[in-house]
Amino acid sequence: MGKSMVVALFRHGLTKENEQRAYIGWLDSPLSEKGRYQLMNKKVNKQYDQIFSSDLLRAKQTVTSIFPNRKAITTSMFREMHFGEWEGKTYEQLKNDQVYCEWISNPFAIQPPNGESFTDFAKRVEKGWDLLIEASESAEKAAVVAHGGVIRYLLQCYGPDVNKGFFENSVETESGFELIWNDMDQFRRRKRCTSLQEAALMEKGNGH
Repeated sequence: MGKSMVVALFRHGLTKENEQRAYIGWLDSPLSEKGRYQLMNKKVNKQYDQIFSSDLLRAKQTVTSIFPNRKAITTSMFREMHFGEWEGKTYEQLKNDQVYCEWISNPFAIQPPNGESFTDFAKRVEKGWDLLIEASESAEKAAVVAHGGVIRYLLQCYGPDVNKGFFENSVETESGFELIWNDMDQFRRRKRCTSLQEAALMEKGNGH
């Protein structure tokens, strides 16, 4: 058997908009005070050859916290979906908007006003995945710090369960997943991973 490949996906820490349950998308919001506190003593306990991150501040701040003294390759390809005119707004503020209600019923077909369609979002994230495939020439373990929508999409496409849909994957802030391919060639050919496991954040100073 040839080389294997591991890709870990971590969601950024908590923001003020997350706490308010608002659509944050491309808003470049920092971690909230609570989010910074929650990550203060957390770190990733495994070594990864290369780290990639969304170029939005909340993701970069999360990298700094959970991967101390490591530099990440930042890219807009791993940004959250752009929610256009709904950015920063909550369900309560939008529930009487007809287009929003149509989007809630069919988010894969309806595009947020001045935002991003799901198709364009998916194409963009796949370009980010191309970066991981290129990196696999020298990196057998890579980590990505990104957003809930990005991670749900990647789990839907590359997770081992072909029947698990986009919204069936629960992706909380600070959560992590590790996708493992027993055969590097399968990873490079964009096949589903062999196995999926939790990538938990550990307490700093924990010797285990």
